[in-house]
Amino acid sequence: MKALVLQPHTTHLQVKEWPEPQIKRPDEIKVKVLHVGICGTDREEASGGRADAPAGEIELVIGHEMISRVVEVGKEVRSVQVGDLVVITVRRGCGACAACQEGRSDMCQTGNYTERGIKGRHGFQCEYVVDQEAFAVKVDPSIAAIGVLAEPMSVVQKAIEEAGIVQMSRLPYLKNPQTWLEGKSVLVAGLGPIGLLAALVLRLRKANVFGLDIVDPKSPRAQILTAMGGKYITKAGQNDSFDLILDAAGIAKLDFDLTSLLAINGIFVLTGVPGDQRLLNVDGAKLMRQMVLKNQVMVGSVNESLHHFKNGLKDLKAADQEWPGVVSKLITKHVPYTSFSDVMSHHTPDEIKVVIDWSP
Repeated sequence: MKALVLQPHTTHLQVKEWPEPQIKRPDEIKVKVLHVGICGTDREEASGGRADAPAGEIELVIGHEMISRVVEVGKEVRSVQVGDLVVITVRRGCGACAACQEGRSDMCQTGNYTERGIKGRHGFQCEYVVDQEAFAVKVDPSIAAIGVLAEPMSVVQKAIEEAGIVQMSRLPYLKNPQTWLEGKSVLVAGLGPIGLLAALVLRLRKANVFGLDIVDPKSPRAQILTAMGGKYITKAGQNDSFDLILDAAGIAKLDFDLTSLLAINGIFVLTGVPGDQRLLNVDGAKLMRQMVLKNQVMVGSVNESLHHFKNGLKDLKAADQEWPGVVSKLITKHVPYTSFSDVMSHHTPDEIKVVIDWSP
């Protein structure tokens, strides 16, 4: 079969012949990969950044955002069957820490996890994949065209879920994780795929969503936000106040500046990962006073677990029904796998999500 293969810590990325995986265990499934999304992590890998081949190997099949169709199942598989659409989760736990033993590899305490297409485990930019049934989540055929967004959506699900868990544990007047955001003023910083998907979930939860970015108000990003009932802004006013701020930009200076807009009892959730940026001058004493005197919380969130994928797919379906045709606009370009180089090293100003196609 064909696969998109990287020599980690180099820029040597190519489509090449690769051994086609076969089912070896009764709980495994084999899938035909249909589409694989590209994100900043993939481009970082392709530029020579963080990426690790499986132990004893020198190459890595990249790709971690996917949708596929089941073509074969092991004799003990029960939850999916041939012909089903599925997405496969990314991280595999260390097996040793308490979090991983509870199925929460996203909270791994040892750091010895692996991730498909990123760290120590081959990814999805290839024609076929084999994995255990336990890591596969069925996709409703009605959202087949947007199912490839399941992985970034799962990241959003975890971030918003964690915010709710923290807030409900400390604020006695919040009772319901499904309704605590109703009427709340929320700021999403950065309207890339993660930011727009966060806005989508927050609007489904009936929050008043403001999306902050520097793009033209007529750009696709701003238009998608407003189509979901959010308000697009290019700067926040000094007197603005937000119950929840969700960072999807990964710009350290911006995040520290935005903390001044956090409301009393507010929570700030970080999902963006800053690159190497200049050192900042921060008034640490002022920030500490503010967070203490206003009962504020800042929390980081990375990766996701199986139930975040399942909940994310439910919200993708709900959003597609609530705003027909809007969610699909997040996918701004499809390219065949033979043209990967056209999109892997750069992106256009209007790009939101580029998808590589492995099968019609």
